[in-house]
Amino acid sequence: MLRLTWVQPEDLLGHELNQARLDGREPSAIEARWRAAGGPDAPERAGASPHRVSRYLRLLAEDLLDELAELPSSLAEDEPTELPRIRAACPDWPAVRLPADPGPAALEAAWLGRAIGCLLGKPVEKLPLDGIRALARAAGNWPLTGYFTARGVPASLLETYPWNRRSATTSLAENIDGMPEDDDLNYPLLGLLLLQRHGRTFTTTDVARLWLDELPPGRAFTAERVAYRNLLAGVEPPHTARHRNPFREWIGALIRADVHGWTNPGDPAAAAEQAHRDAALTHTANGVYAAMFTAAAIATAAMGTHDVHACLRAGRTVVPPRSRLARAIDHAVQLAGTTADFDDVVDALHAAHGPTHHWVHALPNTALIAAALTHADGDFTGSVCRVVSGGWDTDSCGATAGSIAGLLAGAPDALPDRWRAPLKNRLATTVADFDGTGFDSLAHLTHLEATRS
Repeated sequence: MLRLTWVQPEDLLGHELNQARLDGREPSAIEARWRAAGGPDAPERAGASPHRVSRYLRLLAEDLLDELAELPSSLAEDEPTELPRIRAACPDWPAVRLPADPGPAALEAAWLGRAIGCLLGKPVEKLPLDGIRALARAAGNWPLTGYFTARGVPASLLETYPWNRRSATTSLAENIDGMPEDDDLNYPLLGLLLLQRHGRTFTTTDVARLWLDELPPGRAFTAERVAYRNLLAGVEPPHTARHRNPFREWIGALIRADVHGWTNPGDPAAAAEQAHRDAALTHTANGVYAAMFTAAAIATAAMGTHDVHACLRAGRTVVPPRSRLARAIDHAVQLAGTTADFDDVVDALHAAHGPTHHWVHALPNTALIAAALTHADGDFTGSVCRVVSGGWDTDSCGATAGSIAGLLAGAPDALPDRWRAPLKNRLATTVADFDGTGFDSLAHLTHLEATRS
């Protein structure tokens, strides 16, 4: 039996009930109908429940998803999705700046940083915080200083906290042989293709067509998988982001944002606007803001003249100030700036967000990224190790923090060799003709887009 993840209506309904509570809708009456019919909760960590439900429950789930979409939100005014309304809500929207040129070396460091952070987080993706800490301590690698390893880890501990099954063979220190395929690297490659084919004036529809041409559907997850399915069902953008898509505020748009920052150095407003057009295919509100925040922060880092705190402040200017994401970022940065032990920062963030948010939701993960970069003062090793040690979506958070910190480092040799060497300047992917490409080549291609008029 194949239980395809992130598409089963009975699972989507449980996630949508949670999302409704977060975005200011009142789902209790609809939830009562679902419970009375015997409807299950959404899977806590997996992408699909293990067993089929009855045809009646499946059809009921589809009907209730549509009813939930019609519920009014008390947060609609404070959390718009349309770009003009987002800009109007942001009093400090960044002024257009003259483009800077970070150069291929800095962009190579950013690509490498993204890959390293992702690779560090891959073996422990989906594990709870206690499991991450226990595995690292058992290997003598806590606080984190290097890639995870199974050496010295008791078998009994691995039975309780098994490595991510898709990543253990390629992402533990003893197994790394180049950068394995991951959606956190596939999406920047797709972003590069998007700019090569359509330039910076691309539309959300261009993003959709590119995915249909170049992205295998099995390589898309959560909001991206639902939006892809919507496209195949004839739903047009931006409705693809809303139609039966409870993952529209999860982390997927954020992990697609880097290329928009890399190619708009010194212009955080343009980077945010590009990220918005990309994100609108799959995400709404805070899911979109997370992408815009990331792109604007990276565009500022690409100037080469700002520290990480200025970059995060620039990112914050494109997030509506009364949104949930704005509050989460501000809280995280304040915690990181006033708390000596990062474990205490992580515990406070988990207490604030863990009970209400899925581990892939953009809000807690963006807050964790901002906290790690702040606490490490932008240092590369400190940033990626802190963010991965914080749990939740470890590989995606590691990738974004690594991209920003790598760009700030300015050159590949500024990143410690113990991180770079195992990657062997080689990336695996199913995207177009990029399989086996080196990070130096990717940097040159990115630089061409960054300097193209």
